[in-house]
Amino acid sequence: MFFLVLKGARKRKVGIAYRTGQTIYGQNSIHFLFCTSHNSSCRMFGTLKEQIETVFREDPAAKSVAEILLCYPGVHAVLFHRLANPLYRAGVPLIPRLISQAARWFTGIEIHPGATIGRRFFIDHGMGVVIGETAEIGDDCLLYQGVTLGGTGKESGKRHPTLGNHVVVGGGAKVLGNIRIGNHARIGAGSVVIHSVPENCTVVGIPGKIVRSRAGVTEPLNHGELPDPEGQAIADLNRRVADLEAQLKEFAESQLLSNKSRAM
Repeated sequence: MFFLVLKGARKRKVGIAYRTGQTIYGQNSIHFLFCTSHNSSCRMFGTLKEQIETVFREDPAAKSVAEILLCYPGVHAVLFHRLANPLYRAGVPLIPRLISQAARWFTGIEIHPGATIGRRFFIDHGMGVVIGETAEIGDDCLLYQGVTLGGTGKESGKRHPTLGNHVVVGGGAKVLGNIRIGNHARIGAGSVVIHSVPENCTVVGIPGKIVRSRAGVTEPLNHGELPDPEGQAIADLNRRVADLEAQLKEFAESQLLSNKSRAM
């Protein structure tokens, strides 16, 4: 038993009303109930529209809406997840996992139905992407193929990473454990990140190291222009060894001249 209070009640006008028990439905309330019953559908179509706009923004290869809907496994996987996640959170057994497994079979992308994913999330290409149960992904994030948002062992509770907003993770990168990747962070391809990353930083290497900080600056991840900290360290060592060899050679030559002068 419930009552719907209408805005028009002040004017004592409820339009065409239908009485069922103690419940009164007017024109405004019928419209309200109709919109409520279709709220999930409205959200679904809104999400789909937003997803298509995201693909056009992030992928210059996208040519048409039909191509995105039919040929983008990253879009399919995210839409499957949007269906499975509410069921998982409502405690529905088995079905959410079956949906995620069906998505994995069709797309090659495995997203656990328990993962929390924000708006305008895009997986480019996508094959081999794995997102764990307690992973959290903010808005406007971008993942490339082969990315893993996983755990580090058999721990329970929160055991997967949290990505802030506008995070980009390059192909093949592994982000492991209950760590936080700050807003606007960039993770280079093939990196293994096991520690939290501050905002506006670029991380590369195994294990991942911060190689660039861009406080207050937002820029794309240029995969071909990332620094190589290991390579730089080896180059520095080579230069140091060359300097030491030159000094040693100079010292040896001076000692040889000194010995000759003494012999004379």
